[in-house]
Amino acid sequence: MKLIIAIVSDEDSGILADNLSQNGYSTTKLCSSGGFLKSGNTTFLVATDDDKVENAVSIISDTCKSRRRLLAPEKLSGSFGAFNMAMPIEVDVGGATVFILNIEQFLKL
Repeated sequence: MKLIIAIVSDEDSGILADNLSQNGYSTTKLCSSGGFLKSGNTTFLVATDDDKVENAVSIISDTCKSRRRLLAPEKLSGSFGAFNMAMPIEVDVGGATVFILNIEQFLKL
């Protein structure tokens, strides 16, 4: 068995939960926040059989696309310490960070 930990944008979390559920995956959702942009994220925990990992990762990849956003300078304050900007900056947001771990034992009590 494997444990998939997927950290995704809050913007993608609802549809990802639906897509995983429709394909037979049980998930646990945790609220989290990103460090760089301090934006809302959702962390999904998915325990699944080894042969279903590739399909789950494919669902995550297809659902959670990265996109470009213009951010106002005040959204970045503190991210760069005393860095000061007058113009908005374009950054990549979204996508997913995925970790896949071996599960030694899985109990559902």
